[in-house]
Amino acid sequence: MALVFTAIRLLLGLFFGLAGALKLTDCISADVHAQMKSQFVQFADVFPLKELGYKPEPLQYMQAVGWVELVAGILLAVGPQILREISNFVLCVVMIGAIYTLLILKEPIAMCAPATVCLGLLLLLNIRGQGRRQKSKFE
Repeated sequence: MALVFTAIRLLLGLFFGLAGALKLTDCISADVHAQMKSQFVQFADVFPLKELGYKPEPLQYMQAVGWVELVAGILLAVGPQILREISNFVLCVVMIGAIYTLLILKEPIAMCAPATVCLGLLLLLNIRGQGRRQKSKFE
């Protein structure tokens, strides 16, 4: 079973690394990068901290999310245990933000599915990690 969780962690980490890289550069896919640019204009309009007077510039917002996903994805895949746990938490926050944004924009539920699945897998990895730490305390 440990092999399954390791595979999930590696694949999820690589997925987030790729998603982050797609936001940062158009060298991988110019079409996807351009589509992300236009989406982040909408995302900036419904940014959760907008109510507090902060609205990010869309390109900077996309780059910030891209860097967070890239670094956290790499750390989730190959980092030491403590950094994997921190990156898991950070990516959970990013996915909750993504789901919130898509729901506020009233996007079709199919648009929320990837973020929801990723959040579910991240939480599964987190719960499994918590269970392993609890078990080791009693042994």
